[in-house]
Amino acid sequence: MQKFSQKFKTGVSVAAVVVVLLGVYSYRKLQALAADPTGEKDCGPAVGGGEQAKIDLERIKAIAPLKDVTWSQLGGSINDASCLNKTEIYGAVEVRSVEDIAKTLAFARDNKLSVTTAGVRHSMGGHAFRKGGIVLDMRGFNKIVLNESSRSVTVQPGATWHDIQNVLHPRFAVRAMQSTDIFTVGGSISVNAHGMDHQAGALAKSIKSMKVMLADGSLRTVSSTENADLFNLVVGGYGLFGVIVEAELDIADNLVYQTGRRVMDYKEFPALFAGEIEKDANIGLMYGHLSTAPSTFLRELLLYTYTKIDGTDFKRQPLGEVSGTKLRRLTINLSKQGPLFQEIKWLSEKHIEHRMENCTVTRAQAIGSAEACLVNRNDPMHDSVPYLRNSLPDDTDILHEYFIPRSQFVSFVDGMRKVLTDNKTNLLNASVRVVHQENNFLTYSPEPAFSLVLYINQTTDEEGNRRMKKATEELIDLTIAHKGRFFLPYQLYYSRDQLQRSYPEINAFFAAKRKYDPGELFTNTFYQKYAS
Repeated sequence: MQKFSQKFKTGVSVAAVVVVLLGVYSYRKLQALAADPTGEKDCGPAVGGGEQAKIDLERIKAIAPLKDVTWSQLGGSINDASCLNKTEIYGAVEVRSVEDIAKTLAFARDNKLSVTTAGVRHSMGGHAFRKGGIVLDMRGFNKIVLNESSRSVTVQPGATWHDIQNVLHPRFAVRAMQSTDIFTVGGSISVNAHGMDHQAGALAKSIKSMKVMLADGSLRTVSSTENADLFNLVVGGYGLFGVIVEAELDIADNLVYQTGRRVMDYKEFPALFAGEIEKDANIGLMYGHLSTAPSTFLRELLLYTYTKIDGTDFKRQPLGEVSGTKLRRLTINLSKQGPLFQEIKWLSEKHIEHRMENCTVTRAQAIGSAEACLVNRNDPMHDSVPYLRNSLPDDTDILHEYFIPRSQFVSFVDGMRKVLTDNKTNLLNASVRVVHQENNFLTYSPEPAFSLVLYINQTTDEEGNRRMKKATEELIDLTIAHKGRFFLPYQLYYSRDQLQRSYPEINAFFAAKRKYDPGELFTNTFYQKYAS
């Protein structure tokens, strides 16, 4: 999952200053909107996943835990980044070695317990856990080895893209990843994540090989040429076929880019992409933001491009961490408060943010490049989005993503505008990206498509969940009508019929899962709801 995905960038805005000058909010209110989170939110019981299968929790709680591994928790509950899927589990194991995985799988088989793998848990539909199950917490299983001679990096699945970038920089860069760096490699592979590089495509194309532990404890090496059937099931397989224990990934040169941006009517984008961007090999990264301001809602598009230049005599600065976190968080949270602040946020992105751009590349023999802002390839994606986390009660922000055939883009956006407007959906960000045809089994892109990533605010009460369910169902029907597909790592509001119509191969996918895992050891909330 994105797929977080969170997949949107927001820069420093003057919104907070404007609000202070206008005296709209008290200082205490502004402090609350900008405040750092104090811990994990508790949003109450799970929603969106339907009725969970009946599990004898008393029997499960009576099982004596395995003593040869480290348990970060026994009993209790777990949640994901949405805060909407609180679920009771048997426990969570802190994985530090392949042996920890093998021992836990054997223990689960002997005691008829299910197993899931989890990283930072940004899939938002219970994909990383199941009621009464064991969670393999992979975050501590995170070794990274740079192979300069083969231009690759070998990583354990708990490694984050943030840490990988720090190892690769300044000479190398990641070839394919999400637009933010918080996710683990194992989670990214399990959803076949994609990002800003419209040439590289999704993550699958940069995987040289993987080692996967199956339900019986055996290890398989898989790639596009070795055990290719299993490879195509594990990539984008949501952890249902085995545990990724290692992956070797292609890497790229850490090129120097000149940043670019332009404002356009959204209807111009498909022709511009086909006629200009897709044909220009020097444009290494790109993405778009659709307007979320009421006056131009989903009608204006800000296109960001990163164009390769000759950087041989340029010095790459060390990768820095995000600054201005409280002001960024304040800007985002103010935009949740109503139309005025939504307008200010969009005007800021159009006219102010680029003037505050952090240009991180300088000439080695001179002061700098006065005529353009230059960045490393690593820079645009080196963002751990701490400003997206907040302390607001009864509030959460969730992701949707829809993959639309490129010829259907304008019509889909028009339909999406109506659905979101009719449902009074609080849209915080709408990004546009590019995906190619993907060949993994449960592909979200059977043909070249544009991806629309929506970041939506909702309340966590019954009414907020009801409204989100209705909007989600309508957006999925709209997607299917446009011969597109919706991304599966998010809330489970869709019906079995909608899943079947969007992914006609879903029953064959579940059958393949049972072939490789006949005991259904790897079972998450998503599988529990739709495969039973």
